[in-house]
Parts: sequence; structure tokens; C-alpha cells
Amino acid sequence: MFQRTHLRLTLLNSLVFFVLISVLGTALYSYMHARLYQEVDAALMRVAERIAYGKPWERDVPFLRDPRVFIVIWNEKGEMMDLNRDTTIFTQAHIVPPKQLNELYDMNIENFYFRAIAIQMDTDFGKITVQILRNVNSEREILDQLLLIIVTGCIIGGLCAVAAGYFLAGRALVPIQQAWQKQQQFVSDASHELRTPLAVIQAKTDLLFRSLSATIEEKIVDISIISKECRRLSKLVANLLTLARSDSNQIEIKKEAFRLDELLREIVDHYSEIASYQQKDMTLNVESPILFTADKERIHQLLVILLDNAMKYTEEGGRIHLSCHQTASSITLEVQDNGIGIAKEEIPKIFDRFYQSDKARTKSDGAGLGLSIAKWIIEKHEGKVKVYSQLGEGTRFEIIFPKYPKR
Repeated sequence: MFQRTHLRLTLLNSLVFFVLISVLGTALYSYMHARLYQEVDAALMRVAERIAYGKPWERDVPFLRDPRVFIVIWNEKGEMMDLNRDTTIFTQAHIVPPKQLNELYDMNIENFYFRAIAIQMDTDFGKITVQILRNVNSEREILDQLLLIIVTGCIIGGLCAVAAGYFLAGRALVPIQQAWQKQQQFVSDASHELRTPLAVIQAKTDLLFRSLSATIEEKIVDISIISKECRRLSKLVANLLTLARSDSNQIEIKKEAFRLDELLREIVDHYSEIASYQQKDMTLNVESPILFTADKERIHQLLVILLDNAMKYTEEGGRIHLSCHQTASSITLEVQDNGIGIAKEEIPKIFDRFYQSDKARTKSDGAGLGLSIAKWIIEKHEGKVKVYSQLGEGTRFEIIFPKYPKR
């Protein structure tokens, strides 16, 4: 698919470039043609008017003294009466009477090119036709050389256009290919993650249908598993929808001023109970007050993702610490734990969608979407995130927001 698109874009780019070169070459040729013939045409017209008005048109006229100018006189029968110039160049030529009057036209007599005009006038000898010819071989030679240069330039330019078009088309397709690959990977990973809970729900439901006489108490484990997988599936679908809408910029970030320190205390109060139940210690260190302009709901979601992540990968007896401090221009959030940690080579990948390290897979049944959403929230608030971690020693997320982000 991309190869065909690449070739089409190459053809289109090359065609546009070639058309531009051709238009430029045509314009240049037309301009040179007009400039070279302008003076010749003007002089021929002046002499023709002079003859038409009966003024003298002997060799005292500067234009007629030019050795490249010839005057041929024809009688009414179409016979040549006079050629008032050395006729050496016409010895083997066949000169025919003019077929049009009072108009400029081109003639080719053997290998000689002329610009000519014919005027009819009455004399004592009857009606005659005066034909004025100006040899334009030098002008034609210049134009032929120019045409050769333009055609050669168009051919070379066309070849360069094909090469440049192929290169530019390839460059233009890089982000599209990357987006396509990400989309394919996203769909594949999403299908895999959705299939697992659906398979569990289907299997447990089939077991319930086979035990129609069983009581709820007897099948409470199966029902509990179905409920758990339904919640997991619901969360996964919600996260997928959030990421899909964020990719298409369909989610509006509503920024408003709020007390960040109060939000942090509210979240930690809730998670402290869960941490205590899991025999983990959660602490908070925050200045007061901290006024922050952001989307409160999204910042709440970010903190929940980070704390939930820390809770998952911290062993019993472990510690989770959340801190926040501010400067004149920034607000820094830190979430630190002494859990299992992350390998150094895996840190750049943890924000990729569906990515989970082997160590993480042994500790969590999540889909690997939380940190992708967290990164999106951080970027939407013009923030930056840094991750410091060592295996077996814990992980620290440091997020720096501008204190007054753009609205």
C-alpha cells in the first residue's frame, strides 16, 4: 500500500516540478523571442508606413542600409521587377510573390530565414507590391540555442525532479507509516487485552449455565471473577477511549485555578486507607497554599495513575511518598516508592502504550495504558516528566509544570 502511494506521490511531485520548469522555460523563450523580434518588427513597420504614405524609401533610410535587408518589387502579374541588393544568396532560391499584405510574416528561402512585410501601392507603371525582407538567421540561431538549453534543462530538471520527488515522497510518508504502524500495533494490543477478560467472562458464564441448580453462594467465586473481569474490561475500554480521543484532539482541556495542595491531601487521605490495608506506608509533603491553573479532573487522574502504579509495584511494608513544592515559575510533583524498580534500558519505553516490563507483568494484571495517559495529561499542561529508577530500590517520578500555563 505504501509503495504504491510512494510512487504516486513521486509522480505527482515530479509532474508539478516538471510543469513549473516547462512554464518557466516557455516564458523565457517567449520573452527572448519578443525582445529579439521587437526591434526588427518595429523597423519593418516604420518602413512599410513610409512606403505606404509615398515618402522616399531609398538607401538614405538607416534600416534599408542594413546588409540584411532586401526589397523585392512585384508587378500585378506576380513577376519580380527588381531586387535592389546583391542577389548572390538567392541564386538557387525560388522567391514567390507575397500572399498577404500589411502583415508581418516569416519566410524560409532555402536555409535563410526572413521576417517580411508586403505593401501594395499605385505607380505610373501600375499597381506594384513592395516586399521588404529582413534576414533573421542570427536571431533564429540565438533562439535555437536557447531552445536547446531549455529542452536540455527540462530533461535534466525532470530527472532531478523524479529523484527529488521520490526522496520528498519518502520523507512525507515517514510520519504516516509510523502512525499506521502505531495504529496497527494499538489495534493488535487492544484486541489482545480485550480478548483476555472476555475469554474469562465467557468461560465462567458457561460454567454457570452448566450448573443451573447451584446457588449463588456455591458459585460466588465464579461470579466474583466475572465481576472483577467486567470492571477490568470497563477500565480498559475507558482508557482506550481516552487515548483514541486524545489522538484526535477531541478532549477539551478546561484549565482553571484551584488549590493543588487541597487536591493532594484529598487523594492521599483516600489512598492512605488502601495502603494501610495492604500494609504499606503512604506519606505526603506539600507546601500550603499552592494555587495551580490546570484541568483539575485531569490532574486528579494523573495523580491517581501514579499512585496506583506505585501501589502495584511496592511490596508489603514498603513506602510511597508524594511531595509537591513550587517556585516563582513552576510547580514540581514527585511520586516516590521503594518498590521493585525499573531496569535502566526500559525507562524510555514505560510511557509506550501497552508496554510492560517482564518484572511488571509478574506484579500486575493492568494493560499498560495508565502511564500513556499520564504522559498525555502532562504534555497537555506543558509539563515535563523525568523518571529515576533502579531495580530493587524503587522508582521516582518527577513532574515539572509551568505555574501559569497557557490557556
